[in-house]
Amino acid sequence: MTLDIPNLKDFDQRLREEAHEDLADIVTTEPTKKTQIIAIYGKGGIGKSFTLANLSHMMAEMGKRVLLIGCDPKSDTTSLLFGGKACPTIIETSSRKKLAGEEVKIGDVCFKRGGVFAMELGGPEVGRGCGGRGIIHGFELLEKLGFHDWDFDYVLLDFLGDVVCGGFGLPIARDMAQKVILVGSNDLQSLYVANNVCSAVEYFRKLGGNVGVAGLVINKDDGSGEAQAFAKAVNIPVLAAIPADDDLRKKSANYQIVGTMDSQWGPMFAGLAEAVGIAPPVRPKPLDQDGLLGLFDAKDTGGDYELVPANDDDMRGKFAKPKATLEVIYDDA
Repeated sequence: MTLDIPNLKDFDQRLREEAHEDLADIVTTEPTKKTQIIAIYGKGGIGKSFTLANLSHMMAEMGKRVLLIGCDPKSDTTSLLFGGKACPTIIETSSRKKLAGEEVKIGDVCFKRGGVFAMELGGPEVGRGCGGRGIIHGFELLEKLGFHDWDFDYVLLDFLGDVVCGGFGLPIARDMAQKVILVGSNDLQSLYVANNVCSAVEYFRKLGGNVGVAGLVINKDDGSGEAQAFAKAVNIPVLAAIPADDDLRKKSANYQIVGTMDSQWGPMFAGLAEAVGIAPPVRPKPLDQDGLLGLFDAKDTGGDYELVPANDDDMRGKFAKPKATLEVIYDDA
């Protein structure tokens, strides 16, 4: 597997310059590298882990070599895949091994099920460090473990989309992935996050980057259509619509894999696996805030509200005082 990362010094210089000129066209051909490295982004709790566990399992069942890497500090990407069992994280294991004067080995952090190889980067405890920096450190450790020499058809990276610090944007900012897949639902907050990721992709494309958006996976689809409208508005395809079904909810809660042909949901995930494989990375057209609100009925979002400016007296409240003025007031004639 080869992974081309641009010279970081040159790239950092480009980041300091505002881009006003289009430097990259839409990619309209399928990826040519053997290994597809795909970053999956979405709002916390939207169902990325559910989608990825079942997608990766189905890809392996279809004969593909798949590596799933959880890049969320919650370290829950692999929980469904491993029946709810916690996977030792790379960062936690590295710290423990370092104190013991030992080196981290693949078997310490990478585990497999159904042909899927999976690991968690992990992150610091709450209030004890930067999650984004943890992601960067995790990838540095992966390189030491031989990441660039591994042989996989797909490497799937699970990223939290509603965190905007640098580490979580690593695949987009440094061209570490060929394409991005978004997971969203028919709600404003998840589509807000998806739109933010589209904005990041567009920003770095203007700086000369090559990452594009392959499409949107709609999770818990209730048929109301807002996510479909969003995908059309930003010019990306819908790769799959996973219904808001009680059977799926129960199986997910019980850590049961449905991304298999032994399940009634197998064909749906097989279709998603095929779509993910052939979808080209395209350049999205992110919406402004009004455009995003316009996808929803105004009575549901308050989108028909008009901003009313405040004044100094409003802010002072009961402390407001008359102000001296040079205005001349004439008595009525």
